[in-house]
Amino acid sequence: MDGYLGSYASLGLMLLVGIGFVSVAMAANRVLRPHRPSIAKLTTYECGVDPVGVDWAQAQIRYYVYAYLYVLFAVESVFLFPWAVIFDRPGFGLTTALEMGVFVALISIGLLYAWRKGVLRWL
Repeated sequence: MDGYLGSYASLGLMLLVGIGFVSVAMAANRVLRPHRPSIAKLTTYECGVDPVGVDWAQAQIRYYVYAYLYVLFAVESVFLFPWAVIFDRPGFGLTTALEMGVFVALISIGLLYAWRKGVLRWL
């Protein structure tokens, strides 16, 4: 299998072998497993507690906002780390400091906006 199409043929062969392996494993699992369904096994189960009430619960949006703000500032700290590492090096110039100042200012504006809107209150 040399040449341009030979590499695609090897890839196709490996793909078929992989799909075949997964298919055989899934079929063997379906044939060999014990299958004894009952009402208790088909009941909704979560954290060891039997379900009570309706099956729909509304989550408050503020939990998603807290998660979003956490991810936002965690990613921003990842961007600040390389800048902090090169801060005391001789090649660190005014342009780099100005760019990071703009970056920190934008993050601060976002935090100030969230604080003014009352998003950060836990009530």
